[in-house]
Amino acid sequence: MTPLDLFAPESDDAALMAQLRQTLHDHAHRYYVLDTPTLPDAEYDRLFRQLQALEARHPELITQDSPTQRVGGKPLDQFAQVRHAVPMLSIRTETDTQASGAELFDARVRRELGLSPTDPAIGYVAEPKFDGLAMNLRYEQRVLVQAATRGDGEVGEDVTQNIRTIGQIPLRLPLDAPAVLEVRGEVYMRRDDFEALNDKQRLAGQKTFVNPRNAAAGAVRQLDPAIAAQRPLSFYVYGLGAVTPPDAGGPVWQTHFEMMQTLKSWGFPVSEMVKCAQGAPELVAYYAAIGRQRDGLGFDIDGVVYKVNSLALQRQLGFVTREPRWAVAHKFPAQEMLTTVLGIDVQVGRTGKLTPVAKLAPVFVGGVTVTNATLHNEDEARRKDVRVGDTVIVRRAGDVIPEVVSVLLDKRVDESVQFTMPRQCPVCGSAAVREEGEADYRCTGGLFCSAQRKQALLHFAQRRAVEVEGLGDKLVDQLVDAGIINTLPDLYRLGFTALANLARMADKSAQNILDALEKSKQTTLPRFLFGLGIRHVGEATAKALARHFGKLDAIMDAPEDVLLAVADVGPIVANSIRTFFDQAHNREVVEQLRACGVTWPEGEPAPVAAQPLSGQTFVLTGTLPTLGREEAKALIEAAGGKVAGSVSKKTSFVVAGAEAGSKLDKARELGVAVLDEDQLKEMLDGGA
Repeated sequence: MTPLDLFAPESDDAALMAQLRQTLHDHAHRYYVLDTPTLPDAEYDRLFRQLQALEARHPELITQDSPTQRVGGKPLDQFAQVRHAVPMLSIRTETDTQASGAELFDARVRRELGLSPTDPAIGYVAEPKFDGLAMNLRYEQRVLVQAATRGDGEVGEDVTQNIRTIGQIPLRLPLDAPAVLEVRGEVYMRRDDFEALNDKQRLAGQKTFVNPRNAAAGAVRQLDPAIAAQRPLSFYVYGLGAVTPPDAGGPVWQTHFEMMQTLKSWGFPVSEMVKCAQGAPELVAYYAAIGRQRDGLGFDIDGVVYKVNSLALQRQLGFVTREPRWAVAHKFPAQEMLTTVLGIDVQVGRTGKLTPVAKLAPVFVGGVTVTNATLHNEDEARRKDVRVGDTVIVRRAGDVIPEVVSVLLDKRVDESVQFTMPRQCPVCGSAAVREEGEADYRCTGGLFCSAQRKQALLHFAQRRAVEVEGLGDKLVDQLVDAGIINTLPDLYRLGFTALANLARMADKSAQNILDALEKSKQTTLPRFLFGLGIRHVGEATAKALARHFGKLDAIMDAPEDVLLAVADVGPIVANSIRTFFDQAHNREVVEQLRACGVTWPEGEPAPVAAQPLSGQTFVLTGTLPTLGREEAKALIEAAGGKVAGSVSKKTSFVVAGAEAGSKLDKARELGVAVLDEDQLKEMLDGGA
């Protein structure tokens, strides 16, 4: 039976409205929570408009749980206060940012329960700690009647109209749900939704948001629900408030995990990362595993939460002051901190790019002490208006270069001066120019500029290129500053004496460098190409060129139109490759490196049939069951495919894992095929 058959003309309006509401509710749950839509968008819109028309005809039949009420109501003058039926208490924060924090919590729980070392391990539930806004959702007779912020724990604000706009939150519950149910969870904003929102704000000439949490909080506390509806929010449930008691027909649960699975069956989004754990060792393993995944997730988390799984043990442990003894938040190292700008330097990169860098008062953020943060380019430095002496928020995520997020203007000193990019290279004095259509200034000095020589050497020697172990910044500085090395081939002409005579260089260290240089001579064509530092030629493009041509000479001699036949090469990249190899000194560098013994296997161009994903563009989103993001990307590229960062009409497939977000929504909107990990592996094996 199709949706059209379901609503026969002879149905009375009240029954028809009830059927429409049920169908739209079911589809919304499948779309926003289960990621398994059953109706095309056009059909959903048609049914939604049909319900709107019926409600306009019969306003007395409009219900609180109608899908049309997700966005509705007049702008408010202020939020009403709500006293929580059950206080929204905070949980203790474990400040030990090492894995031992889990062991400390387990030891406290065992001590409170009077357990000996020989008693069995305690069962826990572990879950990510979302960096969002705590929310209490109250359902009466299985209909959402109120949403309130935490506030001070006793009294919050009524934000029901805005929370209705979140598609993941059910407006009504199934018949097996209790008459009164308060669900508690976190309202947050996904990173891709946050970036899209800020892009939209910039285009409109409006203020951008500092981070996803601030953006989410601003949306929740927006007095106009129509504006709130334009801010993409998400929700995850993590616990309960007031519930109809078992003796009045309420549910009976033995464990916290069982309770969460019931909430999932009632339509609430529960994180796939919620896991059961036995004892401290499994909590430690969970903390480490989530820490490794943290930077690849589609949303911000600032730690994990451990809870005793048994509800009977939770009751036995009880509370201390305003915190439960049976739960703890185990934080990760902070990724945003306040510090002061001591100065703004300009660094010169391998391609001559000038990058302003804020020199900071040392601050511990994201697990390391940060003293520098990139300002990207002059436009970005001016947009954020970072000045010497400013107090700033610094962010660091994983291996990402620290950046200045924003300036605290109320702490600015009056005599501060706006940053201006110098028009001469700060290293060699050559002119710095900004090409039309580009955001960056570049030094025109080329290899005359020692900074570019240094960066070219470091790029060539890095792990992803030819890999010369032990050749780091300080050693390269000494070699270039002393005039020992001026070009890449000079690396392989280094002698023991020249190295051993350098400051802080012992005989064994000098020999280690020579051994590493000898080892690096055996490389691969993609690594060598990438190591040359051709502008716009990254790892993926180097691999595509090597697969397509098989030999370096063929690449060096290929005209632009032939280069354009390579899957990962467009006009700009083709021109850059051609320009590089048209320079006699670049060809001379290649020949000298060959003469020094640098070699790699070469062969015939790979046949098209050998590349099962040739010509296909993939976008990765969410967390895949077994493949890491970089591993999946490498497999796709090795099979001839291309991995893009955003979904467009040119996207061939979106590979979606757990916690997939707006990229998945965009794929559905554009009709792009969606794959799971198993389907991707089938394609990699040539099965599609």
